[in-house]
Amino acid sequence: MELHLIANDIRSAQNVGSLLRTCDSLGVDKLWLTGYSPEPSHPRVAKTALGAESSVDWEQAVDVTKVIAGLRRDGFRIIGLELDQRAVDLATYVPPDKVALLLGNEVDGIPPSLRALCDELVYIEQNGKKESMNVAVAAGIAAYTLLRVS
Repeated sequence: MELHLIANDIRSAQNVGSLLRTCDSLGVDKLWLTGYSPEPSHPRVAKTALGAESSVDWEQAVDVTKVIAGLRRDGFRIIGLELDQRAVDLATYVPPDKVALLLGNEVDGIPPSLRALCDELVYIEQNGKKESMNVAVAAGIAAYTLLRVS
């Protein structure tokens, strides 16, 4: 399976650094940093990434819709990680061979306009009262799950 992560409008440099380390650890093929997500040259990204920015294929692009369109042309299914009525439980989701997992902003998640561009939406079953988790933690759980079942 080929897995790309699209980190859109991630506010926290530490979250981006964590995403880089997760991508390295799990063997994610590429990390896309879109919108205003900070890139690895940011000191806090580099501090948290601990060198993973050198071992992970990453690219920065301001326009996430162009990234999504390009990945779709390359045969990827765009899967949004979001709590939504149309989302299916990640634990039961069977991924195709090429997945681009869209991650949303820490506060607002994936905006409706981008959810509409997703082929499917998945969510992580949760038992807490908060109904949310850190974006880097959620991405790690989702990437591990997708790569294990493929």
